[in-house]
Amino acid sequence: MLLYAAYASNLDPSRMRAYCPHSPLVGTGWLEGWRLTFAGEDLGWESPLATIVEEFGERVFVSLYDVHPFDRRQLDELEGATAGLYRRLQVRVATLDGDVAAWVYVFDGYEGGHPTKWYLREIADAAQKAGAPDDYVAALLARPTDPA
Repeated sequence: MLLYAAYASNLDPSRMRAYCPHSPLVGTGWLEGWRLTFAGEDLGWESPLATIVEEFGERVFVSLYDVHPFDRRQLDELEGATAGLYRRLQVRVATLDGDVAAWVYVFDGYEGGHPTKWYLREIADAAQKAGAPDDYVAALLARPTDPA
């Protein structure tokens, strides 16, 4: 099994079905000791991009997908790994059945900047669709945003 731990907008199951039609959702869990943040504000896009960084005491809700090799190539392209924006990193995900190994995409640069209100809403909506706890979704929506 080749597990991908999706966070941010990829938490949305319908989005992942469109991106990775051969890769079923197999569960959810938490990245313990990680925090959701944003980076790449200097790239000139509408908003900095979601990423995660290690931080003791924090956690990030994730969906786990058993990724087919064909879908993995597609996902690498869509997530910017082939362009060098993100890199794949192996992590441990805490689930109700115990810890599992998975990979995540982490922005390859410095964190900084605030997302637009639209982008943050998209991430919160995806988390809600994936079954994230209400307090997690509320905390996402309470984050500072770029007024643009």
